[in-house]
Amino acid sequence: MKTTTFLTAAVCSLSLLSCVSTKKFHSMESDYKKSQADANNCQDMLLKAQALSNDLAKDKNVLQAQIDYLKKNSTQVLSALQDMSVLSGKQAESVKQSLQTLSEKDSYIRNLQSAIARKDSLNMALVMNLKGAVGDINDKDINIKVEKGVVYVDISDKLLFNSGKYAVTENARKILGKVAKVLEAYPDLEFMVEGHTDNVPISTGCLEDNWDLSVKRSTSVIRILENQYHISPERMTAAGHGKFLPVASNDNAEGRALNRRTRIVILPQLDQFFKLLVKK
Repeated sequence: MKTTTFLTAAVCSLSLLSCVSTKKFHSMESDYKKSQADANNCQDMLLKAQALSNDLAKDKNVLQAQIDYLKKNSTQVLSALQDMSVLSGKQAESVKQSLQTLSEKDSYIRNLQSAIARKDSLNMALVMNLKGAVGDINDKDINIKVEKGVVYVDISDKLLFNSGKYAVTENARKILGKVAKVLEAYPDLEFMVEGHTDNVPISTGCLEDNWDLSVKRSTSVIRILENQYHISPERMTAAGHGKFLPVASNDNAEGRALNRRTRIVILPQLDQFFKLLVKK
């Protein structure tokens, strides 16, 4: 009885031991498989991390190359910009100087136009005064005009001289007196007295030709203006053109009469003109 009971207990113990060992085994086996899976997962993660690290390294190299390129090119761009800045500065200064020059030229032109207008006004005033002084003389015998800014007084030789002579007649002295009175009112003006003849030859004991006659007539008029009307000789110039500057044809009597004349030319005074130019 005791023996049977012992055997039964032993068998139960072995069965119980067998059951416990099997459960532990399955538990350990399950843990192993889980560990193996975790290991595999870790390996995959390690491989992915390694690949990511490699990609990052490549990206780093690419970025570094781009940074180096940008640094290099930014230096070149900066240098170019500096050059452009210098160039723009020079261009701006050049434009500024050009504008200033244009402004100065425009101002000069406006002053010049104003001075010409004032000079023309003075010439017209002179002409009007001369015409007023000799207003009772026929316009065919004395002609007062302005051409190209110069005042001319043309006096027919029949008012001043006898034919072929250079001595001023008594009646002519009155005409010269009227002209002299106007010229005295403009003491800064200088003038030239020109003698002109036709082409009819002349030769006398004291005259060689028409050229000689024209010069002597010019000096005769100047001596009257100086000695009788006290015009300063420094203001006067004598000239003779003879037959060489006709204003009409010498083929007829009317043309030859026009060519025989004494011309008083009011000389343009450049210094006076420039005074007008700078006058504000």
